[in-house]
Amino acid sequence: MPRIHSQEKEQFKKLFSHEDPDAFEDRFRVLDTFLSTEKHLTCDELCRALSARGEHLTPEFVRETLKLLSHFGFARQSRFDNGEIRYEHHHLGQHHDHMICTKCGKILEFKEDRLEEAQIQVAAAHGFHMLQHRMEIYGICAECNRERRRRMPLTLAKSGERLVIRDINGGSASRLRLMTMGLRQGDRIEVISNNGQGQLAVSVDMKRYAIGRGLAQKIIVEPAAS
Repeated sequence: MPRIHSQEKEQFKKLFSHEDPDAFEDRFRVLDTFLSTEKHLTCDELCRALSARGEHLTPEFVRETLKLLSHFGFARQSRFDNGEIRYEHHHLGQHHDHMICTKCGKILEFKEDRLEEAQIQVAAAHGFHMLQHRMEIYGICAECNRERRRRMPLTLAKSGERLVIRDINGGSASRLRLMTMGLRQGDRIEVISNNGQGQLAVSVDMKRYAIGRGLAQKIIVEPAAS
């Protein structure tokens, strides 16, 4: 990796040392700090990393430099799950995809040759000339999976999870209300959306339901068998 970073810095010098000499040294510091992390960083996170190294640059300058790094192929932009823009080191000639934990936000990189070949074959079958692609898999990482409880209130479930209703707390009134809606103990449900506030949207047997958080807190679920 140090050799790759040295090559990137040399290419950066050739591209920028004469284009914007007054800002070159500061832009080079941004690049150096960015490469040293090899992480998926937001602009604010990179600013904090710079500050930790004693480099105090404005967020506007750092953001502008990140855009330049992206334009010239030193960085690649991603916006996972409609979150903030994140930047990662763009290794020329290499490709990887991402798994994103919807609980802790961890981003894992992976490369699977069988998937790459399958995508090429699918594109070719449709007469489609593929230039680039991006795969993002959302779920719960191994660490978060170990930490979370097997059974939990529906309010703790993440969007996309498939679950089974195991119990309904709150007495007969809550059970009757859910039965009136068409939801019963033992039903398999999928969480369509749960943004941490307001109603949850779920589906059961191809039907959509909106459930208030108070009632959802009383619905005890566990992951459905694959």
